[in-house]
Amino acid sequence: VQVVESGGGSVQAGGSLRLSCVANGYTAMNYCMGWFREVPGKEREGVAAIGMNKNPEYRDSVKGRFTISQGSAKNTLYLQMDNLKPEDSAMYYCAAGCRIVSGTWFGLTRLEYNHWGQGTQVTVSS
Repeated sequence: VQVVESGGGSVQAGGSLRLSCVANGYTAMNYCMGWFREVPGKEREGVAAIGMNKNPEYRDSVKGRFTISQGSAKNTLYLQMDNLKPEDSAMYYCAAGCRIVSGTWFGLTRLEYNHWGQGTQVTVSS
């Protein structure tokens, strides 16, 4: 599986960006994909996740501002980021392959994923 992100960039606070991701070779029937972000010196944190028959999950700090969605092809993923804040600045990673077992999942947990992209940088200036 090869995961490729795109769409990062630099914006001013209050602006918007849309990240895109394609997970080539990802064909899991119970799809499960997510977005994570990381800043130097801190752990990679879950931002949003989406899985088959599951409501999307978001970390509290992005609720109401970010929207995760799936493309027509189930191996594509998007993250619409609105009203961006300087604290959203980070390297954003797309991930695929988390597990959904008996309806339970941990979509925002880094260790649940086994396929990762190289990341795309998002910088928000005040």
